[in-house]
Amino acid sequence: MAKKVVATLQGGAGSKKMTKVVKMVKSTKSDSYVFDEKVMNADEVDSYLKK
Repeated sequence: MAKKVVATLQGGAGSKKMTKVVKMVKSTKSDSYVFDEKVMNADEVDSYLKK
């Protein structure tokens, strides 16, 4: 049987809470929209989305 690889964003007691953020941004090359995905600290999400 195949083994599943499970990646966790939280580790032990000293780890920070991480969040995956997907932001829709208008492309400079064309008039279409692209999705910008980042994994960041949960405290920084609001300031990133306001940009």
